Amino acid sequence: MNLLETLQQFPAFANVPDEQLQWVIDRADEESYPEETVLYKPNEPINHLILLLEGRVRIDGGVNGAADEILTYEPHSLLGLLPFSRMKSIPNRLISVTPIKVLKLHRDKLPELIHACYELTESMVHQMTTRVRDYTKLTQQNEKMASLGRLSAGLAHELNNPVAAVVRSADTLKVHMRATPEAFKAIMHLNLTDEQVDSVNTVFFKKVDQQRAVDARPLTLLERTSLEDEVTDWLDDNGVDDSMDLASPLVDYGFTVDDLDWILEKIGDENLVGVINWLVNNLVTEKLVSDISEASKRISTLTGSIKNYTHMDRGTGKQQIPLAEGLRSTLILLDHKVKSKHIQLNLTIADDLPPVCGWPGELNQVWTNLIDNAIDALPDGGKLDIVSQPDRRPDGSEFVVTKVIDNGSGIPEDIKDKIFEPFFTTKEIGKGTGLGLDIVQGIIKHHNGSIKLQSEPGHTEFSVCLPTE
Repeated sequence: MNLLETLQQFPAFANVPDEQLQWVIDRADEESYPEETVLYKPNEPINHLILLLEGRVRIDGGVNGAADEILTYEPHSLLGLLPFSRMKSIPNRLISVTPIKVLKLHRDKLPELIHACYELTESMVHQMTTRVRDYTKLTQQNEKMASLGRLSAGLAHELNNPVAAVVRSADTLKVHMRATPEAFKAIMHLNLTDEQVDSVNTVFFKKVDQQRAVDARPLTLLERTSLEDEVTDWLDDNGVDDSMDLASPLVDYGFTVDDLDWILEKIGDENLVGVINWLVNNLVTEKLVSDISEASKRISTLTGSIKNYTHMDRGTGKQQIPLAEGLRSTLILLDHKVKSKHIQLNLTIADDLPPVCGWPGELNQVWTNLIDNAIDALPDGGKLDIVSQPDRRPDGSEFVVTKVIDNGSGIPEDIKDKIFEPFFTTKEIGKGTGLGLDIVQGIIKHHNGSIKLQSEPGHTEFSVCLPTE
């Protein structure tokens, strides 16, 4: 089969006259390459229209080879530069999967092709728009999956601690409850009046309630050590065995020597050992149950954040959105990254912040990308401020302005105008696709909003303005 017959097999050239195909053949170079030949490296200039005559070609990330595959081209495909395309390079690698044969037309010939071959140009422009649409959709999907992967990893990390705490406390509680029968025997041998029992119950529940209080101040290490020594000495002086083991739970709930003196006065020496052991037994049970409760609440908070973040229990239409909810949910899911870099995080949300009208799932992508990028840009111990406040314009229209501010090294002046371009990234290969800010800008435009950037060393600020109507 000659070259003309081969080009006639291209689906894109179904309506192209033979003389126009021959025009390309006369001006193009036929070349062959063995398998696994790198035709273009990432960001290498592309100067040819490539017609794939035989074999298969793939586009990959250039890091893990076939594992990074983005697209595969079969025989009779158009690659590289196309008429009217502004392409100068691609951020990925173009490599032959099998031995290939191609026809290459240099970019210098494209202006002449546009004037001489109308049908051919039309078919190639159609291919260009299809290629851009398919490639952008695929890469955006990969970016969304990568974001989902990062959030899933963070969620698993955050869930691991409370889940481990529940398991650990439940196992300890099971062991602890086996000692209850012995404690019950000791209690049954005590000779206590109803008034004495009530006094012990009173001090027990008073200490438990104080520990549960929101404003309860935790003891410093020095204060705790000093109080444990005092309680241990008191127990020893009053003939209570295992004083060191008993002192710690008592101190956990704020028992002091004065409290123990009060109990002793109420119950008498003969009942002291049994009552102290009963108190400690119940305090340990209370502590384990409290730990399980706190860990369970943390799990509930995390799952609630995922529910709020994805809005999986709501419709997909446009609705009134409380931005504070989305910001907090996003921060909970990214909390592991904040902690891992010891970042000082400040979230300031105005009390009178009005809701905005939009698609909650899309706006959460905005906060995820902006906050995740800010965290990546910060050094260990950096500072991240997130501020959301209402803004009323002179014409009476209302907006909500949300700012994501970091004190990192800033964005260089020469790339500020490029950061919202598709596929532009400052991250190393394999760490970013360059679609984050492009997606952000597209979503904000979809909401009739705007995004602005101010950056200098020590202060980078992304300001998102969204209408309330």
